[in-house]
Amino acid sequence: MTPANRTPPRKTALITGGSGGIGLELARQFAAHGHDLVLVARNRDALEAAAGKLEGKYAIRATAIPADLADPDAPSRILDMVRAEGIQIEFLVNNAGFGLGGEFAETDINTELDMIQVNVSAVVQLTKLFMQPMLLRKSGRIMNVASTAAFQPGPLMSIYYATKAFVLSFSEALDEELRNSGVTVTCLCPGATATGFHETAGVTNSRLVAKFGIQKAEDIGRAGYEAMMRGERLAVVGLRHKLIVQAERLGPRKLITRFSRLAQENR
Repeated sequence: MTPANRTPPRKTALITGGSGGIGLELARQFAAHGHDLVLVARNRDALEAAAGKLEGKYAIRATAIPADLADPDAPSRILDMVRAEGIQIEFLVNNAGFGLGGEFAETDINTELDMIQVNVSAVVQLTKLFMQPMLLRKSGRIMNVASTAAFQPGPLMSIYYATKAFVLSFSEALDEELRNSGVTVTCLCPGATATGFHETAGVTNSRLVAKFGIQKAEDIGRAGYEAMMRGERLAVVGLRHKLIVQAERLGPRKLITRFSRLAQENR
């Protein structure tokens, strides 16, 4: 029990891809609610700048750990660094990820293998590593960021869509396994979001972006944080995207795949 004259220690959230986009907006939500942060991203300068700004604005502790999750050894090194700092992780947010547009026959296999490592393998590794202490103390929350892409095949972005389908399936199964354990798993599935993702993936001219619009990263961050704190298993943000997801679940698979290709094609 905490003495009346002492403030309870703040809980800490570890967020990958925390230097920008949805990851940074999630970090802002945690910081605004009084939680310390461990931010992980590849770009040291951007990462340290983000950590410094969050510390200054919210008077919390923000630890920056530069790491490239395309390296299979990165998750274990992150765990070692967190332990060396004496930090206990209460909230794990697996947000880092990237995509690549184009026909599979023509895209670069090394980029795609890196994508699988970042979007899938690192998520599994980090979840396994940081979940164990949560289970021992019967307290913790995990968020895996997938996408509305998780609900259907994605011609012209086949590997990216497949990685997000894995994240969704893994998250839902794990949350069921952990039922009554004190640990919850939330899968956040945003639609197209203003983060720089589409520029990196080379799909800024797709019909998907033009027809369905771009969600604001701050809206995704706020909705994701709230869903995680409620212990929700699945969080799809926005009525339009919720309706699309339900239609995709009910529609003929071949037809959904065809529509998915049309959405990914350039205007």
